[in-house]
Amino acid sequence: MDATAPAPGPALGNAADAAEAALVTPPGKPDAPAGTMKLTRKAVLSRAKATELGSVRKLNCWGSHLTDISICRELPNIEVITFSVNYISDLAPMSQCQHLTELYLRKNRIASLTELFHLKKLPHLRIFWLSENPCCGPDPHRYRMTVLRNLPSLQKLDNQLVTEEELSRALLEGEEITAPAAKFDLDNGCQNVTSESSATDFTAESENELMSFSLEETNKIRQQLGMKPVPRDKFSSFLPREVDGNRKNRNNILNAILLLLEELDSEGLEVVHQTSGNKLQALQRKELHEER
Repeated sequence: MDATAPAPGPALGNAADAAEAALVTPPGKPDAPAGTMKLTRKAVLSRAKATELGSVRKLNCWGSHLTDISICRELPNIEVITFSVNYISDLAPMSQCQHLTELYLRKNRIASLTELFHLKKLPHLRIFWLSENPCCGPDPHRYRMTVLRNLPSLQKLDNQLVTEEELSRALLEGEEITAPAAKFDLDNGCQNVTSESSATDFTAESENELMSFSLEETNKIRQQLGMKPVPRDKFSSFLPREVDGNRKNRNNILNAILLLLEELDSEGLEVVHQTSGNKLQALQRKELHEER
């Protein structure tokens, strides 16, 4: 669980030695702002009471002024990480933590939900606490849907259980993150190859490709899902030039789902079929009620 107090420091000779062993100012940056800290190998081993990084399973660094957690790349077997109440903004180092099941990042400086890209390939992540970060934004529903869209294996988000209904809604209402955030290289004064503009161009191209489904392809897959076919005279509503923003967004999502169906096996298709069938029945009951 997310701790409410910092974990006890390492048992060293005195407090000054403990602080120095646990956290240090980033090397080579003597002008770094006061309080910025890098998590070191020695700190990890001390906090985890381990002799080597490969044996570390749990790590608690609550409220330690951390900004640099690059050491996480060397923790292949870590299962539980508590980094709440720090100054962390980059989640890329955690992409190597393939055994991670619980991650606590409450009250940090994560500015964009695009940082979730680095967690999408963690197969065992089940508990995630991200609240009270700038990336949460003013719309809690959109935030939650986007997190669940990209991390559908979560069982608990921000200390709240994840439901099957939420996961289904997240497919329609959450934003899929397909690229990491742009990083600015202070040393070279330039952005990394994956810039925000190139990510935007990629998204635009992907949307156009998804919208190029033919009527026959679309209706074939809709039939597999037990959905009514789209009439030819209404198919133009799927083209971006003839739809408003909300409908275009909906149709982009629909076409993305249709495209992804090609990757599903029979078991996955059955889940989609049942979910869409239940949703369709609910909408039909609503329409009948409104007509009466």
